[in-house]
Amino acid sequence: MLAVSHGARRGGGSAHDNPTMEQSDAFYDWIDLERLARSGQPLRGVQPIERLQRVWAEAPQLDAQGHPGVAWQVRAQWREASSPVAAALRLLGGAAATRQLWLHLRVQGAVPLVCQRCLEPFWQPLEVDRWFRFVADEAAAWAEDERCEEDLLVANGPRFDLRSLIEDELLLAAPLAPMHERCPRPLPLSAGDRLGLADAESNV
Repeated sequence: MLAVSHGARRGGGSAHDNPTMEQSDAFYDWIDLERLARSGQPLRGVQPIERLQRVWAEAPQLDAQGHPGVAWQVRAQWREASSPVAAALRLLGGAAATRQLWLHLRVQGAVPLVCQRCLEPFWQPLEVDRWFRFVADEAAAWAEDERCEEDLLVANGPRFDLRSLIEDELLLAAPLAPMHERCPRPLPLSAGDRLGLADAESNV
């Protein structure tokens, strides 16, 4: 899969005292990947839709009052490096890593979109269920891209920007041409439709 880099935005830094995550206003925007992997436990939470600003910007005119938020769950784990991955690392002139860090992300919630048929905003239910493997840098990501099927992320340091990843995945999961299953109001007739209707009535 085409490599996706998130590490350049996230950067490094020390985690707070919590063994698996760093808190930001009680919403888990940042997580400590290595500590989360060592814990062996999933981490769960809910992001209010207004805090996912790039997602909310798709249709901010919708009323978010009463919206339950976007539920998410992440789990990190170490895995032994596969043979293709080790070969790619050797091509870069580095030693093959014996273990690699993986992240499983699940997201569920309704996001604001604009119907491309009636141009009215609506709430579109979405689900995300994906695994990601972390690599050391952009060069490693591009070197491995043609040899692996999984999605790659670049992370710098133990801190990882979970909120941005949730936003990215929701935007990728959204349909290219979102539409209501059934538009709430009758659609206005186009000029061609009106002409055809007039012809039909004149032939009656």
